[in-house]
Amino acid sequence: MEALMTTDVCVIIAAKNAEATIARAVASALAEPESAEVVVIDDGSTDDTEAAARSADDLSGRLTIVRFESNRGPSAARNHAISISRSPVLAILDADDFFLPGRLGRLLAEDDWDFIADNIAFIDEAAATDVAQKIDEFKPQPRLLSLIDFVEGNISRRGVKRGEVGFLKPLMRRHFLEGHAIRYRETLRLGEDYDLYLRALAKGARYKVIRSCGYAATVRSNSLSGSHRTEDLKRLYEADRIILAANTLESAAAAAIQRHERHIKDRYQHRHFLDLKRERGAAAAIGYLLREPDAVPAVTAGILADKTERFKRPYADAPAALGGSGGLRYLLSPTADGRQ
Repeated sequence: MEALMTTDVCVIIAAKNAEATIARAVASALAEPESAEVVVIDDGSTDDTEAAARSADDLSGRLTIVRFESNRGPSAARNHAISISRSPVLAILDADDFFLPGRLGRLLAEDDWDFIADNIAFIDEAAATDVAQKIDEFKPQPRLLSLIDFVEGNISRRGVKRGEVGFLKPLMRRHFLEGHAIRYRETLRLGEDYDLYLRALAKGARYKVIRSCGYAATVRSNSLSGSHRTEDLKRLYEADRIILAANTLESAAAAAIQRHERHIKDRYQHRHFLDLKRERGAAAAIGYLLREPDAVPAVTAGILADKTERFKRPYADAPAALGGSGGLRYLLSPTADGRQ
């Protein structure tokens, strides 16, 4: 299969209350020559997100803005954008992030993929204006990401620097999504990207990753921890179960998904315990453990992790919002063997 070098990418931006950053995101997408369409879905914002997005229009006719009157979630917003767009390649851009110059061209120069992603630089908002000059030059080192690698990369382990590949923002070929009837699962408001990519991998998608960095993600003190509801964790581990039931997978792949399911369920049980304690008191929380004894290890481990969290040393080169000195942190290590 030949590499795509034409103007054939639709950049999808789902936005809610993103007045402060949406113009930058839109401008970065329109600056890419390969962007044939930029579709912004204002997902029920209560600020001036729509007007801010329009302020970045370059009048090329490529920008489309649709407003939802009520919030429907990122999955519904992205699915709507897919349905009204036509480009054969789809790119997801979060409203507070932006593309670095030349990103789409570098990705489209690669061949033999259904999904392709590059490195992400996590930065503080204050560093956004000149980050393009600070990005290190990494050799692409393209590799295919297996289903097992992908799932394992989404399971955090104590004492190990997390490389959560679910954060990657791949380009996606529309014909693969159409051929396998894959869309974002609209019941999910947490892990919707992980779920879509995993379902694609379960259907045999070729997911290529390069280490060149073309995506800048701004972080705040709570950006990566998330403000999700406890119920969102439950829906995410249930999504793993749906994938296991819907696909015939090799035993190693199925085991990896089961490990991720257990990981997310542990987080849910810990959070549910804390919710009960806060809302109904200690007796209700203890009653939950008596009724669900399998939750005891997860709750115990979660409480211990919470108590030791403050003693963890942040990575010195991390953004200040993550406890570092205000530098860049890359999602993927610069070298294939993980050396910094």
